[in-house]
Amino acid sequence: MSEPLGEVAPRVMSVQVGRIAPLGARGVPSGFVKSAVSGPVNVAPLGLHGDEQADLTVHGGPDKAVYFYPSEHYPSWLKDVPRHEHVLHAGAFGENITTLGLDEQTVAIGDVFRIGSAEFQATQPRQPCFKLGLRFNDNSLGRIMLQTGRTGWYVRVLTPGTLQAGDEIEVLRRPNPRWTIARFNGFIFNKKATKAEIVEVAGLEGLAEVWRTGLEESLSE
Repeated sequence: MSEPLGEVAPRVMSVQVGRIAPLGARGVPSGFVKSAVSGPVNVAPLGLHGDEQADLTVHGGPDKAVYFYPSEHYPSWLKDVPRHEHVLHAGAFGENITTLGLDEQTVAIGDVFRIGSAEFQATQPRQPCFKLGLRFNDNSLGRIMLQTGRTGWYVRVLTPGTLQAGDEIEVLRRPNPRWTIARFNGFIFNKKATKAEIVEVAGLEGLAEVWRTGLEESLSE
């Protein structure tokens, strides 16, 4: 049974994939630039069919297989950086799934979703790297993304299948409803987090392994 997260029934606004290509003036290999896909898209354990990542040490992998971003953020971006109006459309931030009705205040670590015949689990927020600056030729966007909390979130694929734009997003399970993406973003930059808080976060069901490992290591220092 779906668990409602807000007044609007969540759904997929747009689906995007991208191939590896030179990015920015430096020509850095990247799959950052995405194009919208019409019709059904196959979802495999490591992401959407046709989507690629150049640097697998920091992008992609099981815990960052698919990137979700709320469509509701785009008007705020247009207000903050109107100079990039020509770029600010679905997929501009490298997301695979542009959503309606979900955001960092409602989605929590470990949330399980069904879209089409595929199932996903939220694992962590996005932490922007230098490629966001290359995409827009503007290094201020990473700072703005972190300051505003408009980060979006990554998911792992629990059940491969197919999905497409317009599909409803059904929330199946919420093991950690108090640990929203927004709260986790705040935790990341909280230099005064207590040992108890670190232990709690490290034990969250669904948390990306890179975060779990890092937190557990910090406890042993």
